[in-house]
Amino acid sequence: MSIATGRDPEANNLLVSVPTSVSIAIPSICCMESLSALEDEIKRRNRFFSELEKQISQLKRDLTSPSAQSLVFHLEEALNENEALINDVNTRLFAALELLATKIEIIQLTSDILRESLNLTFIEQDPTDNLILHCILNHAGLHPNEVKVFLSNNTKEFGLPKVRDALQQAGVTKYFSRTPDFLGWFQSQS
Repeated sequence: MSIATGRDPEANNLLVSVPTSVSIAIPSICCMESLSALEDEIKRRNRFFSELEKQISQLKRDLTSPSAQSLVFHLEEALNENEALINDVNTRLFAALELLATKIEIIQLTSDILRESLNLTFIEQDPTDNLILHCILNHAGLHPNEVKVFLSNNTKEFGLPKVRDALQQAGVTKYFSRTPDFLGWFQSQS
């Protein structure tokens, strides 16, 4: 979702041109989570749209104030920009998901991973992120001889010491919260 919202443009560039020596994997749950986040974003934007419409309606009742007329103009512009923003986020998310589908390994959720996440909690406040972590740990365990790094800008959950320790024990040697930091590290390895 960070690609779709414009918070991590470098991540999109990474997906567009994945270096041949890099294999990127993402839990399938992350794709579902991004679609849910899109739904939430659309709901927020629609609430904002409704509030703008209410304000415009009230301001249009003032037939004499130039300030009210000016504010109506600007709020109507905001309505248009709000709609454009929804379209931008939607377009970027679906483009990113298409890149994931064509260039990235999708880690499937299995019943064993689900059970493990229910029995061993690393991230107590967010069961979805705990499940994502277990998918990553399982995948890392299936590839013991590869260099593994983890990239997520979700430092709140994935930056927790016990999460970082679990990743380290699974052979994930580095954690990056920003794509430029990963790219800098990757280039230094060449």
